[in-house]
Amino acid sequence: MFDLELFLDALFGWPLAKGAALTIALSLAVMSVSLVFGTLMALAAGSSNRVTRWMSGTYVWLFRGAPALLILLFVWNGLPQLSSIFRESWFTPFVAAFLAFTLFQVAYLTEILRSAFAAVGKGQKEGAAALGFRPWQTFILVTLPQALRIAVPALINEFISLLKTTSLATVISLKELMTVTQFAISASFRFLEWYGAALVYYMAMVSVLTYAQHHIERLLSRGHR
Repeated sequence: MFDLELFLDALFGWPLAKGAALTIALSLAVMSVSLVFGTLMALAAGSSNRVTRWMSGTYVWLFRGAPALLILLFVWNGLPQLSSIFRESWFTPFVAAFLAFTLFQVAYLTEILRSAFAAVGKGQKEGAAALGFRPWQTFILVTLPQALRIAVPALINEFISLLKTTSLATVISLKELMTVTQFAISASFRFLEWYGAALVYYMAMVSVLTYAQHHIERLLSRGHR
């Protein structure tokens, strides 16, 4: 039978809370860095330079095509084989997961941001140039705000997917939410209670992000019909 007391202990206990905190920290770190590099890659994808476009396209093709689990295992098991620097103590499961998830997340964000930048009409840039704006001013003041309004739903959807994808890090023993859950189940053999508590944590995190998405969309749509 379902043990309600065990479920509540799991739900409000420190182990799952700590695992959820690590999951959130990893997701935020990956998304923050990926947004920076994804923006640069998206600009490269829209560049007039053919070599730059080819390099950006090749990166996106490679890391969108490779499974996330394969990238994670390659980073964790393959990089130490390539170089001794990855056999040092600093190369922890958290660092490996951060590198692996960032690699494929940049590829997805590149496509989202590239399409968002392309959706901003050329007349906007021409108008900014007529006003004497420099290219970087045009990008920051004209292109980026409009592109963000377009890209926000897809970006937050990617963040939600990333939050759930971090559960793959259990294969390298990163003590995120799913790993802690698996350890607890191995010790107690109580599946429903621990999986149920983990589900509540994931649903709570996704619900907060969904609320944030609606709030950000309303904020960015002010003055836009």
